[in-house]
Amino acid sequence: MNPTVARITELVPPPAPPRPRAWEAVEAELGTPLPEDYKQLVDLYGGGVFDEVIWLLEPGCPVEDHDLLAIAREREEILPGLWAIGEPKPTGLTEDGTRLLPWAYVEDGGQYLYWLAGPDQAPEEWTVTINEGRGPGREGHAVSCARFLLSFMTGKIRSGILPGPPGEPHVFDANTDILR
Repeated sequence: MNPTVARITELVPPPAPPRPRAWEAVEAELGTPLPEDYKQLVDLYGGGVFDEVIWLLEPGCPVEDHDLLAIAREREEILPGLWAIGEPKPTGLTEDGTRLLPWAYVEDGGQYLYWLAGPDQAPEEWTVTINEGRGPGREGHAVSCARFLLSFMTGKIRSGILPGPPGEPHVFDANTDILR
C-alpha cells in the first residue's frame, strides 16, 4: 500500500472492506492510466467526503455529481468555454497533450481538485491544481492526490481556496451512507 494512503487509513479507518474496481475499463474510458494512490483510496473508501470538505470522486457512482467519469466528461466540456471567455488556464497547461482530470471537489463552494496530467508524465508524477469555485483563482500543489489530502487534513498544506483546515477527529462519510 502507498505509505501516504496507509497514513490516511490510520487517521480515518476505511468504512467497509475494500471494494476493488475494474480500473482497466475506467482508465480506457478516460484514455489514461490513473495514479495508484487514487485507485487505492477509492478501493479502500469508495467515494465520499473527507472531513466534510473534500469529496473524493469514484467511478461508477450512481449519482453523476459524484461519478469520476461523468465529472471528467463535464469538466472537459466546460473548461474550454471558461478559458475562451478569459479565465486563466492553470500554469503548466500550455504544453500540448496536458490536461486537467478531476479527482475531487468541494460541494458547497464548487471548487474542483484536478490532476495536472502531462503527456510525458507517469500518473504518479501528476500534481494537484485547485480552481476557485466561483471565480478564476487557481492554486497548484506539487504533490500527489493522497499527499495533498493527507497534508490538507493535517494542516501541512494551507489553501487560500479551500475551507479549513479541518479539525479533529478526522472523518469520512461514504457515498453509500450519504446518497441513499
